[in-house]
Amino acid sequence: MNTLFQHDQRPLAERMRPERLEDLVGQRHLFARGAPLEVALRTKRVQNLILHGPPGTGKTTIARALANSVEGEFIALSAVNAGKSELADVIKRADANRARGKRTILFLDEIHRWNRTQQDALLPQIESGHISVIGATTENPGFSLVRALQSRARILEIQPLTAEDLGEILRRAEQAEGRRLPLTPEGRTALIDSADHDARLALGMAEAVWFAEPDHDLTPLELEVIAPSVHGRHGRNREALYDMLSAFHKSMRGSDPDAALLYAFRMLEGGEDIRQIIRRVQACASEDVGLADPQAMVQAASAWAAIERLGDAEGWLPLAQAIIYVAAAPKSNAVYAAGNAARRLARETSDLPPPLWMMNAPTSYQASLGRKKGYAYDHDFLGAFSGQTRLPEALAGTVLYQPSERGWESVHLSKRLAHWRTLRASGELQPRATGPGAEPSEEAEEERRLK
Repeated sequence: MNTLFQHDQRPLAERMRPERLEDLVGQRHLFARGAPLEVALRTKRVQNLILHGPPGTGKTTIARALANSVEGEFIALSAVNAGKSELADVIKRADANRARGKRTILFLDEIHRWNRTQQDALLPQIESGHISVIGATTENPGFSLVRALQSRARILEIQPLTAEDLGEILRRAEQAEGRRLPLTPEGRTALIDSADHDARLALGMAEAVWFAEPDHDLTPLELEVIAPSVHGRHGRNREALYDMLSAFHKSMRGSDPDAALLYAFRMLEGGEDIRQIIRRVQACASEDVGLADPQAMVQAASAWAAIERLGDAEGWLPLAQAIIYVAAAPKSNAVYAAGNAARRLARETSDLPPPLWMMNAPTSYQASLGRKKGYAYDHDFLGAFSGQTRLPEALAGTVLYQPSERGWESVHLSKRLAHWRTLRASGELQPRATGPGAEPSEEAEEERRLK
């Protein structure tokens, strides 16, 4: 029996990729008279472009078809695993092509994965005209690309494919393969809906159906068994990502660096953005470690900065370091609990003003109202602690932050805060500082400035 796998072993989505812009399905807004792709077809010239849109909408196809429309060498790189050394190789090839009067077109997939330094390295080549750059990104270029690159390239929005577009792509696949998809009308609709505007996903599910060689037309339920991707990119796949992120965070919270590393690198190997992962590390450093080890936040922030400098290809190392540190740090959710308690209390007591003596009095009129009167400048007192209550009177004695008995909180904060709270509860000012080391009061300093 002849099957679609006997000759061309490439995936169906790759075999169905149009080689000419004229054969592209969808994106008609880019082909109107004077639109970028129409101009490229008419003039046989390629501009520097940033193609921005969801996965599976034709960004790579457009880049390859553009290259086929002009005379030049098409070089494709992925920003996930390419860096400056790969760019240097492209520049050498571009120099050789230029000597022969041939253009070089660089397609950089997931260009948002390159950091600022790597993106800046493209600028001289763009300005010289030696290389035409076509970047593809699923992220907002306004946030993910440096401004200098935005100003030197034309940004094109690649719109999601419609159900009609996907239907046309499936019809072309059936024509190319010489067979129809064995699906009921409802099954065909389910496949298109499940593809969620993604041509690559739609063709992948179609390929799975043909591979199964069913002896009857499949219903939506039967399709779900044969092609699990029926749940779509934003269904099963997104749920799997959230499950992995949850397991990752809980592993760090549970002080298990081994499990945390495993789940982090599963996500990386699955193509997840490294920034999504380091963002969760920083959240855990604050939520689950907090002041039990203040360095956890520093480690996470430093790792994030290092990732931005190194890029995705080398950023895994500072990521791993931060994961291990946060997972191995002593744990406390006292900061998290205090923040939530403060938010609730702020909403419930928004009408309670601070004590009058804590309010500013920049004019004599405001001073006559009693503002700032009786304020005790803490540096005038022993230990730089006056003992005055700072909360609104109705909330005196309220405790929002309760340090844990672990790590830095236990050693440095717990006893100190308990001591201060006891002194403050007494309602009495503490002894004033005396001697040459005593600092002048705020009132004395203000009087000196006025003189």
